[in-house]
Amino acid sequence: MKHPTLEPLSLFQKPKRKSNVLILIFFSFTSLYSQELDENSIKVMFYNVENMFDHMNDSLTNDGEFTPEGQRHWTSYKAGKKVNAVAKVIIAAGGMQPVDLIGMAEVENRNILNKLILYSPLKNYRYGLIHKESPDRRGIDVALLYSQETYSPVVNRFIEVTNDPDFRTRDILYSKGILNQKDTVHIFVNHWPSRYGGVVASKPLRCRAATVLKSITDSLMLSDSNCNIIIMGDFNDYPEDESITNCLGAKQNGALINLALYSDDDGSYKYQGRWGFLDQFIVNKSLFERKTDGLILKEYEKVIRFPFMMEKDDKFTGEKPFRTFTGYKCNGGFSDHLPVMIILK
Repeated sequence: MKHPTLEPLSLFQKPKRKSNVLILIFFSFTSLYSQELDENSIKVMFYNVENMFDHMNDSLTNDGEFTPEGQRHWTSYKAGKKVNAVAKVIIAAGGMQPVDLIGMAEVENRNILNKLILYSPLKNYRYGLIHKESPDRRGIDVALLYSQETYSPVVNRFIEVTNDPDFRTRDILYSKGILNQKDTVHIFVNHWPSRYGGVVASKPLRCRAATVLKSITDSLMLSDSNCNIIIMGDFNDYPEDESITNCLGAKQNGALINLALYSDDDGSYKYQGRWGFLDQFIVNKSLFERKTDGLILKEYEKVIRFPFMMEKDDKFTGEKPFRTFTGYKCNGGFSDHLPVMIILK
């Protein structure tokens, strides 16, 4: 199947005037999928963008494969195309009402994030950025984009999962802020250790991340039983796995509620022909149950899945995410994950 393409921006070029035209095209394309405009709604999205690297070598990380001379032959042109692809998904997900908060995983650095918010069609949305270089050996980080009109950060921290020099992974991003000048929220963006080396062998690493996160959320709920906690991320485990259910304590009925368990969709990630939720939203019980007087959960977790983000699954059945890479081969797609979203009011 053919996929719509965008002219990529060079990482060293200023955007051309056609950016406004692209935005109009995006809105026209997504009008059929857009929800009714509701000024009281807050859209929160998480997206593992699959290796959003710039093309320059960083001597402090193992990013050499993402350079023109590296195994992936990653050039300024390809990086620009990737940035435009991510921008297209974010704009399509928002439709007529832009996404307010966007947690991201697998972004290399502030340079590539600045290209996304300043030199892609997203530049008209005036997103703010929260990011810090993490200890990850590959140099991939988490980040939070936020609408400066609806979210005001008060405290930003990056929580180290471990100080073990042999185990270097992504920090957990924590942001405390105010939504719509009314409600205080505690936001956590996660990208837990991968399953590399085997699910069983790597499980303790994800449980360690879960335990660190739980200690903080327990403290917040102890201080204020009516607080608003929003946890999002690629957990590299499914909702029923031990790191989520036991180590973090996120279930259908507990102090933390896993919203992926309430989703009507099949999943955000397809592995060996089966869909599942590696990408999840988790909230505290107070936010989940609240019906009046404060921030309310309007819609449970849903998967953002537009036709242009998909391609035919020749090996298995149906479709799969139109990803950027298959092995070291560049497909020029979007990501191997689909973004997920919740809506608050």
